[in-house]
Amino acid sequence: MVRGSLAERDALNKLVADCDSVVHCAGLTRGVTRSQFNRVNAVGAVACAEAAREAGVKKILLVSSLAAREPGISPYAASKRAGEEGVLEAAEGHMDVTIVRPPAVYGPGDTEMLALFRLMGRGLVPVFGSSDARFSLIYVEDLADAVVAWQRASVPPAGILELDDGQPRGYGWSDVSAIVSSIIGRPVRQIRIPATALALPAALNTAAGLFSGYDPMFSLGKLRELRHRDWVCRSIDSQGIPGWTARYRLAEGLMRTPGWRDRRDRT
Repeated sequence: MVRGSLAERDALNKLVADCDSVVHCAGLTRGVTRSQFNRVNAVGAVACAEAAREAGVKKILLVSSLAAREPGISPYAASKRAGEEGVLEAAEGHMDVTIVRPPAVYGPGDTEMLALFRLMGRGLVPVFGSSDARFSLIYVEDLADAVVAWQRASVPPAGILELDDGQPRGYGWSDVSAIVSSIIGRPVRQIRIPATALALPAALNTAAGLFSGYDPMFSLGKLRELRHRDWVCRSIDSQGIPGWTARYRLAEGLMRTPGWRDRRDRT
């Protein structure tokens, strides 16, 4: 273990010394302003890439976010895109670069998605945006396996990879409702959450973040992300990671995710 931060170049140099490859998966998800997110998601990512380049590292994997596909939607998304562009520039001519844009990641140990799954486990599926919105998901073990497969590949895939669980066209809210219902053994009801009901708390959190130093998870930027209609992964400019395919669709992944079902559903 090397103690330090992305802002400490000596620590980064020690971290990447004598490495053949680097996986950069640090990221900031809570905040309000572009500068807050950039500090980790852009400047920090570039600092890691520069340290790796100077240490003679041969290849680097940047774990970005599907949000980077829509940089205008939020400060977080913009910072993720900036991190991608900065790492590509820092590595050009020196290292092979693979960028992975995962969609929402869930599974054991997750806290961000767990609250939503718990609500579903009680028979309620909140619909935050359009009823015809579609989105991809990936189980955490599948994403970890993808990183291992990248590490083992003799020739790392270049470019941007949007990795998901293999579900064609992703999921819609009706798909999620049916899957959850089949797991808990009772009907699940969709609840449409109007934009006005979410706008006020998002605005209050954003204001608190601007004026009090509070770093909210739910902000106006996050609200725009939640209400976006198309978060389905698609091929960008690569065929994928050699030797890797996702093993768990949502039904299997939820069954392997603890802590979200009512006790009566866990038999």
